[in-house]
Amino acid sequence: MKLRLPFRENVHEQEDRTLSIDSGGVDELGVVPWPILLRRRLAAKVGIDRRWAVLWVVLSGLFTTGFTITLLVVSIAKIATELHSTTAVLTWAITGPMLAFGVVGPAFGKAGDLWGHKRIFVGGLFFAAVFAVASALAWNALTLILFRTLSATAGSACSPSAMAYINRVFEPGERVKPLGYWSFVTAGSPVIGVVAGAPLVEAIGWRAIFFIQAPLCFVGFLVAVWLLPPTDRLRGVRFDLWGSVTLGVGAVSLLAAISQGRSWGWGSAATLGCLALSVLAIVAFVKVEQSTAAPLVVLAWFRTRNVAFPVLSQLLTNFAYMGGFFLIPQVLGAPRGMLFSTSTVGNLVIARPLAFSITAPLAALVTIKLGERIAGVVGAVGVMASMLLWATVGLDASYALIIGATALSGIGLGIASPALTSLMANSVAEADMGVAGAMQQLMTQLGAVLGSAVLATVSVNATHADFGPFHAAFLAGAVAAALGCLAAACVRSTPRRL
Repeated sequence: MKLRLPFRENVHEQEDRTLSIDSGGVDELGVVPWPILLRRRLAAKVGIDRRWAVLWVVLSGLFTTGFTITLLVVSIAKIATELHSTTAVLTWAITGPMLAFGVVGPAFGKAGDLWGHKRIFVGGLFFAAVFAVASALAWNALTLILFRTLSATAGSACSPSAMAYINRVFEPGERVKPLGYWSFVTAGSPVIGVVAGAPLVEAIGWRAIFFIQAPLCFVGFLVAVWLLPPTDRLRGVRFDLWGSVTLGVGAVSLLAAISQGRSWGWGSAATLGCLALSVLAIVAFVKVEQSTAAPLVVLAWFRTRNVAFPVLSQLLTNFAYMGGFFLIPQVLGAPRGMLFSTSTVGNLVIARPLAFSITAPLAALVTIKLGERIAGVVGAVGVMASMLLWATVGLDASYALIIGATALSGIGLGIASPALTSLMANSVAEADMGVAGAMQQLMTQLGAVLGSAVLATVSVNATHADFGPFHAAFLAGAVAAALGCLAAACVRSTPRRL
């Protein structure tokens, strides 16, 4: 017999699908995959576009895993005291996850392209939850650093898989808006983690935060298993193990030298050793990728205008964006004594993610009209203007100047990031979407860590009586954003029929 089940996968179209159920007699039972039928009937009743349902599922998982990466920044000294350690040691509970989140991404992106992004995404959520529980139960500094890094390593699988899903379910001309939300979650969740960290730790304790994160990850895991469709898998292709190893060693060594160079000393054996190791590993990575049949990163992409320049622009603008973000609380707090409390600083800084969240969806509509090139340039100019305004902030700065200068960075990145990410995605093959997303994640994270380290080093001697080093640091961020503007000017917008 035949059973006709109407269902809606898109609010713009209604289809009738026919499922054949063979029944040889009254004693035999035809089995229908009920989860699929339930999804379709629910979508038909609610009227939801399944593409957007997939988007919200992957973004929820991405936010849940990314939110806690920087959550402990403001409260690191208090946690160090509780665990009988030092702030310098506990800093690795933040640096380690940041390094892992950027470095492991390319391997997960390639794994998703080979074995299916659904497997990688749900596996990342599951193990992020397991290690979140372990983080909550950490008994000393070493175990907290280890479990936080492992949790971020697992969670880093979500970002390239989320981008791969977006680029598979949305057509090239439609990707700017969903990628605007993706960009907000990718860039905004660590920022929100910094802002919300102090109040949450003060209200419920740092261990409770991870006990809350774990069930959220488990719920996301179950929903993703139920809702996400499987993606195509490449057959007969082996995973690029040596490419993953050499890239991982090179990126970790470079990011470790950048992030810890100030505390180790830029001329110390540890810093110079990490830099030398990173150069050797990256050279080895290039040689591996040139000879392997299925490279982890397609080196030819870096000779492609709409891949190389968008990635470079995002690296440079994130240098200013995240470098400035980690510097702003020091400007508002330490030099001003007790004028601004921690909660007040958090309320002022949150202007940035709020501006990003409002701007990104609206900018997507404008980008479709004007093109990615204009959006990338205008966005980078916004970040540069923010840095220049912060270079004028002193003890007498008004709330309006502080909020405006902070929000400009969010507006700028909200305009540029979705446009350039969409442009890059439109320039690679669908089978390489996971690797492309992971490469962008790595380069963005490199820009963030590099910006944080450089701006912190430039401003190290700032005092309440001398804002000069702070101003010099923000000017360095403005220069990086200006270079990002030049890189964005070199791209070519996606042709569209208006």
